[in-house]
Amino acid sequence: MIVKVRVITKSPENEVVSRIGSVLRVKVVSPDLDDEANDTLRAFLADFFDVASDSVNIIRGAKGREKTVEINGKSEEALKKVMDSIP
Repeated sequence: MIVKVRVITKSPENEVVSRIGSVLRVKVVSPDLDDEANDTLRAFLADFFDVASDSVNIIRGAKGREKTVEINGKSEEALKKVMDSIP
């Protein structure tokens, strides 16, 4: 499943804030948009979607706030259920 993610840094905790269509707004604790923020995002999304951390790949936007993320490790239907549970 391909997901667009808008990253918000400098948060007190990692969390999914909202979903606008197919775009997730995610807060991460990392202070800057760097490799650490990408690693934090990858680990958080793996936990959120209940997949292995190596099943989450940033395929576009590694240096920006807008990222395209590919999530594998579960069926498309199971991942869509998780997406639909986000308000």
